[in-house]
Amino acid sequence: MKYRLKHGLIAAVVLLVFAVQGCATKSDIGPQIAPAKKLELGNWDKFNYEQLNKLIAKYGKSSANYNPAKQPYVVFDWDNTCVFLDIEEAALIYQLENLVFGMTPSQLNKAIRMSLSDKNFDKDYNNAAGEPVNIDKVAPDIVASYTWLYNNYKGLKGGKSLSEVKKSPHYGNFITKMRYLYDAIGGTFDVSVSYPWVTYLFTGMTEAQVRDLTVKTVNWQLTQPVESVKWTSPATLPGKAGVVSISWKNGLRLVPEMQDLFHKLRDSGFDVWICSASFVDVVKEISSNPKFGYDNSDKKVMAMELERNARGVIQTEYRKGYDQTQGKGKTKTIERFLVSKFGYGPIFVAGDSEGDQDMLQDFTDMKLGLIINRYRKPTTAIGKQSKLAVESYGKRDAKYLLQGRDDNKGIFVPSQNHYSLGSPEPKLLRK
Repeated sequence: MKYRLKHGLIAAVVLLVFAVQGCATKSDIGPQIAPAKKLELGNWDKFNYEQLNKLIAKYGKSSANYNPAKQPYVVFDWDNTCVFLDIEEAALIYQLENLVFGMTPSQLNKAIRMSLSDKNFDKDYNNAAGEPVNIDKVAPDIVASYTWLYNNYKGLKGGKSLSEVKKSPHYGNFITKMRYLYDAIGGTFDVSVSYPWVTYLFTGMTEAQVRDLTVKTVNWQLTQPVESVKWTSPATLPGKAGVVSISWKNGLRLVPEMQDLFHKLRDSGFDVWICSASFVDVVKEISSNPKFGYDNSDKKVMAMELERNARGVIQTEYRKGYDQTQGKGKTKTIERFLVSKFGYGPIFVAGDSEGDQDMLQDFTDMKLGLIINRYRKPTTAIGKQSKLAVESYGKRDAKYLLQGRDDNKGIFVPSQNHYSLGSPEPKLLRK
């Protein structure tokens, strides 16, 4: 009896010791860290998907080494990276088709001539008769038609409805030659001239008006087919420039994989920033409006800036002391506003074009760079970075990822391939 009691007592003590040790062990390790939430697979290339998840798991707050006092941050280009096509270009079409302007004819004349010389545009922009065109030929045509619209359209200073003024050849002449001029400048002049040029068309508007324009642009674009659109100016109004034609891609789309990436990065403790060559108010609206799915703070947008007067009205002048957010200017802007704040560079950068190639290579802290495959020239840095992504595909130490896209549908594809508009054939790298 005493033997059984003695041994029963010992067993109870042993169990109690184990229980106490167990409690002490749980107390010692502290609260459990939830594992990182994985991205939705969607149309990500499988390798890219795996590498992005590894980045989030390794450097996000689910990692034991995560330090909120040294928060990792990431930087995204916007156009053709976070969305399909270019929000600035889409806003220009909406502006033109709906005559959403805050300028007088004289202010428009100043805006469309900003920083342009009188040299002829590239021969690709000769008129229908094969004659060269320059700003001194096309600007008078644009201003003359805008003056008629300005005096007649009730949305400006006239009394006629939009449907009424659309019947005039001045409407077709104005919108076609303006869109033509945008491409002609881009195909002829340096990017330091062409990139800010389109932003000057917001002259006379406020931030609220530009943001409202952006909402209307996105809502409209999402109803449009993904296609190439061509405009030709009316032969009845040739003017000095003659008849011109211009084509562009229409059908901007939001990208669910990028929306999800934004959310998962923020949920995992990364600070998410945008550095775009579009106008700042436009990018603020599309990236922050909950309706569009990215839900990022509008205070975390670095983009093209213009001067504003005391009432907040946009002026035809690039903001003093600010770098253009394209090319090397993106690197300088990130260094000025983010490296100075955090003390280190971005851990992840995403882009698609030559305007992004510098920020994709200038930061030693960058662990991973994502490139949307738009079949870029191999002579450019972005083309070389794309080639590196192909060569390192499937390797653990891959620094660049190349994500495929189908321009016929405006969606990612689960590979590295690019599908050009009008072609069902996949392409990887331009030779």
